[in-house]
Amino acid sequence: MSEKPTPKRGLFRILAAAGYSATGLREAWRHEAAFRQESLLAAILLIILCLLPLTINYKALLFGATLLPLIVELLNSALETVVDLTSPDFHLLAKRAKDLGSAAVLLSLLLALGLWVLGLLQVFAG
Repeated sequence: MSEKPTPKRGLFRILAAAGYSATGLREAWRHEAAFRQESLLAAILLIILCLLPLTINYKALLFGATLLPLIVELLNSALETVVDLTSPDFHLLAKRAKDLGSAAVLLSLLLALGLWVLGLLQVFAG
């Protein structure tokens, strides 16, 4: 059995955490179609956001709402990965966990959609 690595401290811990995060983003891009699709949509929306004549506060709100589904998708993918590891056979609780994660993604997407609709109405209707 191998020994537990010595914990990193200070700047080395921050650099290691950044590396783990970059690896996580690469893995999500490589293995999660939904993350790729949501990332491409977010990139397009963020470019459009730069061009819209909205207040800086509303732009900040839309920026966060646009990134929120990506964050929730990463958490959902992590949950699904752990569920698949611990319960490779069908189990009702495993299904429930995956469905709950999927519902969280859906709600984050609906929130983003609602805020984008309100923002576009503000631009084009008023």
